Amino acid sequence: MANVAEITLPVEGMTCASCASRIEKNVAKLPGVKEVNVNLASERARVVLDPQTSWKDVVERIEKTGYSVPGREAECNVIGMTCATCAARIEKAVGKLDAVKSVHVNLASEKARISFIPGIIQESDLIKAIENAGYGAKLASPSAAEEEKLRKQREYKRDIRILWFSIILNLPLVIQLLYQMAGGALILPVWASFLLATPIQLYVGGRFYKGAYHAVRGGSANMDVLVALGTSVAFLYSVYLWLTGSVDTYFDTSATIVTLIFMGKLLETRAKAKSSSAIEALVKLRAKVAHVLRDGVETDLPVEDLLVGDIVRVRPGEKVPTDGVIIEGSTAVDESFLTGESMPVTKESGDPVVGASVNQTRAFAMEVTKVGSETALAQIIRLVDQAQGSKAPVQRLADQISGIFVPIVLLIALVTFIAWGIFGGWSTAIIAAVAVLVIACPCALGLATPTAIMVGTGLGAESGILIKGGEHLERAHKVHAVIFDKTGTITAGKPQVTDVWTVDGVSEQVLLKLAAALEEQSEHPLGAAVVKQVKEQGMVYETATDIQALPGKGIEGLAGGRMIRIGNRRWLSETGIQTFPDEVLSEFESAGKTAVMVASDRQLLGIIAIADRVKADSQNTVRQLKEMGIEVWMITGDNERTAKAVARQVGIDNVIAGVLPGNKAEKVEELRKQGKTVAMVGDGINDAPALAAADVGIAMGTGADVALEAADIALMHGHTQGVVDAIRLSKATMRKIRQNLFWAFIYNVLGVPLAAAAILNPIIAGAAMALSSVSVVSNTLLLKRIRLGGKTGAANL
Repeated sequence: MANVAEITLPVEGMTCASCASRIEKNVAKLPGVKEVNVNLASERARVVLDPQTSWKDVVERIEKTGYSVPGREAECNVIGMTCATCAARIEKAVGKLDAVKSVHVNLASEKARISFIPGIIQESDLIKAIENAGYGAKLASPSAAEEEKLRKQREYKRDIRILWFSIILNLPLVIQLLYQMAGGALILPVWASFLLATPIQLYVGGRFYKGAYHAVRGGSANMDVLVALGTSVAFLYSVYLWLTGSVDTYFDTSATIVTLIFMGKLLETRAKAKSSSAIEALVKLRAKVAHVLRDGVETDLPVEDLLVGDIVRVRPGEKVPTDGVIIEGSTAVDESFLTGESMPVTKESGDPVVGASVNQTRAFAMEVTKVGSETALAQIIRLVDQAQGSKAPVQRLADQISGIFVPIVLLIALVTFIAWGIFGGWSTAIIAAVAVLVIACPCALGLATPTAIMVGTGLGAESGILIKGGEHLERAHKVHAVIFDKTGTITAGKPQVTDVWTVDGVSEQVLLKLAAALEEQSEHPLGAAVVKQVKEQGMVYETATDIQALPGKGIEGLAGGRMIRIGNRRWLSETGIQTFPDEVLSEFESAGKTAVMVASDRQLLGIIAIADRVKADSQNTVRQLKEMGIEVWMITGDNERTAKAVARQVGIDNVIAGVLPGNKAEKVEELRKQGKTVAMVGDGINDAPALAAADVGIAMGTGADVALEAADIALMHGHTQGVVDAIRLSKATMRKIRQNLFWAFIYNVLGVPLAAAAILNPIIAGAAMALSSVSVVSNTLLLKRIRLGGKTGAANL
């Protein structure tokens, strides 16, 4: 969007979809806010707003709604301070930054501690501000992602201890409950039950009260309200019964419900962490240290300190520290994290290398071309992060229901209480109302879609398929027709020798050796194809001399003691060659091949046919798409005879030939006007208009060169199988979302009436609530069983 700003804020305090819905509703009311997406699973809010609208208004509105936007603290080592004035200057410079809450600079320790709002500014902005003030600085604390991970790990360990505390206190109450259900008498005196249940209710369940308080203060109601209200009613009613002399209390019920729901939230947290593991795995790929050559001396520096233009040495077995170009040496590099390909890629001087890939064989030197957020890995992390925080259109219904879910449940509980109180007794009324409150679960509705989107996009990233948002993931499963661009998509985009024809008395090997002797010293891509063919066959050839390249004609030089010329028919005719095999030339050219002729003096020795070969997996890709009921088209600027010849090789029946790049978008629109959902597959650069015109644009590329901005889905490799995998992943993810939504809806639709009818014991209702969201997230994690790359996973995902 033009003239808008986008911020992504962390949000704490959400417990269910009602929370997310409430925040979206309140923030959307702010003037200048164009779009709001709150993701319960990732605990983030993405807001698109006019530049004139302050982010502070957004934060204030979120906090007034009853939630918090947590600040982050960074600690920097400051270099160059000499007195208190220096410290004051830094504090003033950094304090001017928007979103900085506080700055404290300690001259003695030479450290600066800065509190700020993430999403508005980042640590790099803090460093830059200190440097602009005239000092050096670097982060002394771990990265933000690592800090967040450590914080959550600490909280999880603390909650595990609290859970065991709750279980130990609750165990006697559960034993008594089971004994009573078997017909036995009370084991514990009521006062003992009260003493055991009170810490559980107030300490273990304290977070539910806190969450409920913030929700009510913000004018909403969420899961915490239901749990806090339901368990409090059971607990306080039990206190009332005890004080009035009754021994039939419900302390065991309130304590067990709190314990079960607390345990359920812990299980949910653990499952949610697994659903977002893709980002964590990508972050771990980063190299930490680089061997930098400066002034002829090799120094180990943190990767964060690298500068564009630095010369870095990478040893065998080490990770490439950042993106760059090899300037010395050759090796094989494992780029599987980027492309999903397990086979190492050969790299030589002049070839690009990508940060986080692994050097497999020999040491090399590279020049740094990109650092920080500009690297391929950083872009991938950012893209996956954005995709995991996005919403699919299918989530709208769940969001709408979640927005009114809790108030409806509260109304049902009130009606249940009054009805049972009048017709069945107040004890039954309280128990039925409590069951209604604790069985209702808006969490399952809120987690159904975002967790599936997170897992689906994460799986795609692991296979080199970058999906830019939930809406694209959803749209891909509806595709009726796929249009492939020919060059670089159906074909490899790299010329290769396809045929060799020789005159009598000349062998193919001799012809290829002579050609390679000259072409090795040429930069022409057709010549490179000849040299590659000869080397792959293990042939040994001599080095040609007196090489002369003639633009538009060919190349000549001395090899094997004679003058060898390689070029086109027109040039060789000028050298005195009169006879050419017209039938052979016609056959090659009709197949879309380039005929390169080799001659010695005035004698034609043979013809080497070079063409852009069809990719090995193209035919299998077309077959799989057809089996999925998807139409397959090919579009190209080649003439119709050449295009159909290529299409026949891969099994494509629908061909659009002779189309200029600028007109491809029109052809895409023509198919869309027929009511078809169209996916366009191209190189992501030349085909950008067509990719944008399609319902789903899929850009194919190789490594860091892929045009991420040109399409909805980017394949980080050059295999057409990625198109099938992307569609298959989309279908599997949408199937999982539908399953999750179905079970979330059916659970609440059946559970609430059963509880209102006093059929369900509140403890069973609490257990059901605790397990509902866990089951949704666990069902989503089954997506990880799908096998991409031409393999199918479990049949019923």
